[in-house]
Amino acid sequence: MRVISTWIVLTLAFVTSASAHPGIGLGASFAAGVAHPISGLDHIAAMTAVGLWATVKGGRALWVWPSTFVAIMLVGGLLGLAQIAVPFVEAGILASVVMLGLMVALVVNPPVWVGAAIVGVFALLHGHAHGAEVAHSANGLEYIAGFLLATAILHAVGIGLGVSLQRVAPGPINRIAGVICVAVGAGLCAGVL
Repeated sequence: MRVISTWIVLTLAFVTSASAHPGIGLGASFAAGVAHPISGLDHIAAMTAVGLWATVKGGRALWVWPSTFVAIMLVGGLLGLAQIAVPFVEAGILASVVMLGLMVALVVNPPVWVGAAIVGVFALLHGHAHGAEVAHSANGLEYIAGFLLATAILHAVGIGLGVSLQRVAPGPINRIAGVICVAVGAGLCAGVL
């Protein structure tokens, strides 16, 4: 756990306003909501990592962690839509990519409720960023529904990938997938991706 705490501190310390979400106010339709998460490397890596980590944990985590993420992301999206400030959103989003990748790579195996709390914190930040981007229009809820659907699909992709990788070579390949997420997060933090 000490290693993970150190990574959190280092990640937050070196994150600049890398703007994991540069497309502020691009639209508020359902289609824009679906498209936005799948166009951002940060979101793709973090959501896939949630699915991979849930697969590594197995059991109830397979549905609890992705469901928790989507539910708390809704709360964050509504806070962002209402323009209620949440601190460290961009830094936390970038940290989520690194941290979730580490959870997979290091095969961190917390109780289901602890994993749900971890993904919940990151979900609040991702949701807030997406909600805050919504152009002020009546379609804000449609946009939120779109990014929630895309997020659930990315979780399913992560779970499917995790299950497939476990069939091929349990353990090592999932760890490599986690390391790739960490590398993506580090690249985003450094501004090279």
